[in-house]
Amino acid sequence: MGLYRQLADIQERGVPAALVTVIRTRGSVPRHAGSKMIVFADGTTQGTIGGGEMESRVIQTALEAIQSRATELVNYEFRDPSEGDVGVCGGEMEVFVEPVQIPPKLIVLGAGHVGQALAHLGRWLGYHVVVCDDRVEFASESTNPEADELVHCEPDALTKHVEIHANTFLVLTTRSVEIDVQALPQLLESPAAYIGVIGSRRRWETTAKALQQAGVPQEDLRKVSSPMGLDINAETPEEIALSIFAEIIQHQRGGTGQPMGHDPKLD
Repeated sequence: MGLYRQLADIQERGVPAALVTVIRTRGSVPRHAGSKMIVFADGTTQGTIGGGEMESRVIQTALEAIQSRATELVNYEFRDPSEGDVGVCGGEMEVFVEPVQIPPKLIVLGAGHVGQALAHLGRWLGYHVVVCDDRVEFASESTNPEADELVHCEPDALTKHVEIHANTFLVLTTRSVEIDVQALPQLLESPAAYIGVIGSRRRWETTAKALQQAGVPQEDLRKVSSPMGLDINAETPEEIALSIFAEIIQHQRGGTGQPMGHDPKLD
């Protein structure tokens, strides 16, 4: 697969990666301006910008950029390794490291009424939507036509089927405490940005106690937002989905969740 086609595939699948481009060179260097390389979150690469110590350092910078989602401009000299340079060729290379912009991923576990409303709203908001259910009739295109991916699996097998990264938002809109207890231990070990569980406070207390008895540390349980969503007295599945997404966006953007109404100062 060509590099540009690989980039398109990365964006479509929501895979964390960074694009490295040589933008300026001078003197003797292993590759010249325009050379590109893709670095994936596990450290694997496609393409090369010259190999050796220089490329090793660029990969590390790219991995940091994937986490921070910030661009980097790095200069390397090939003169004296004893002074910290990356080689002895005598040249100089400037490299631009750019995280690949991928849509945030929404994983909906439990494809009932609220799950379907979340998938619809998530697609409209530009998320890569993955819908998962252990019932084959719910993990179907006819039930969830808005999903980018449909996964039919047991709740504790989700991570075997779907990649979860730091820009992933997990919402459990399941039908029982038992399913939440089954699913959450593996999900709490993931790097997901948000984990929300539907239900009442009493339901979450029951779930949390069962997880604690199963050995899940209390600090992991604090990663969960439950009952998830902002309090807007939502009733319908669509209103509940709106409440949940309001909390997700608040988490993404660092908002307060407070009303923005303002009394003007009038004479």
